Amino acid sequence: MLNFPIILAGFVVGIVVGLTGMGGGALMTPILVLGFGIDPLSAVSSDIVASLIMKPVGGGVHWRRGTVNWKLVGWLVAGSVPSAFLGVLVLRSMGEGLALQGTVKTSLGVALLVVATGLVIRPLLMRKRNGLDENAPLVVRPLLTVLIGIAGGVVVGITSVGSGSLMMILLLLLYPRLHMKQLVGTDLVQAVPLVGSAAIGHLLFGSFDFQLMTSIVIGAIPGVFLAARYSSKAPDRVIRPILVLVLTSSAMKLLHAGNFALAAAILVLGGSAVAWSVWLPRSPSNAPVPVSGKPTAHPSQS
Repeated sequence: MLNFPIILAGFVVGIVVGLTGMGGGALMTPILVLGFGIDPLSAVSSDIVASLIMKPVGGGVHWRRGTVNWKLVGWLVAGSVPSAFLGVLVLRSMGEGLALQGTVKTSLGVALLVVATGLVIRPLLMRKRNGLDENAPLVVRPLLTVLIGIAGGVVVGITSVGSGSLMMILLLLLYPRLHMKQLVGTDLVQAVPLVGSAAIGHLLFGSFDFQLMTSIVIGAIPGVFLAARYSSKAPDRVIRPILVLVLTSSAMKLLHAGNFALAAAILVLGGSAVAWSVWLPRSPSNAPVPVSGKPTAHPSQS
């Protein structure tokens, strides 16, 4: 039987994903655990399988537009696919029952803190791209790229978080010259086999709930579609601080942190996100790029 509150939650998460491009696992999984009382392993398993249905949509768009670096995809997949499946096996080896659920909660809390931190530092990384020649030939670094895939795969297999936000931060650190369109496209396409591997692992060894997954998908797909059409109406400098605050609060709740630790984390991460949002919009690197990839002419130049 479909769960209409979860369908509504999926719709809201889909809107956020459509507006920001941020992976839905970082929001949907804690909502299921904290808001609906779903056991953590079922939430992770069902959300990963739901992501497998939704991921190819965005990846297919970038594939058709030619904004995918296939060399990077190959090396990332070489690391992420086996490690994502391994992550599920590691998760199952950590215990059963309450012990396993506690492990999933802790892992999810840590992953959310990492993602929230990534949302804070990503604008700084983008600002450092100023002055770099994005048209210069990209030198692929196979070993480090495989290691990024391995790290992302393990985290996704255990928590369902990281296939988008976490791996994009790592790619930005390793390849600052990679054009933003290719960065997003490459990340989306490599996430398809990554999530597929994790989904197979959870179908075999996890606690997959078909009705829960169906409710998530039914709500999320129209949310993503509608939000993507009107994404320009919600500026990043408004969305980013809200996401950081929500993720930080969820992470600290999952980690059973006290009020002082929660307040400190929100002050540091939330305050940093607000500061970046006020300062960075003045940077030309944050101007929107048209679909064609050609810079929009300034009024004084037209």
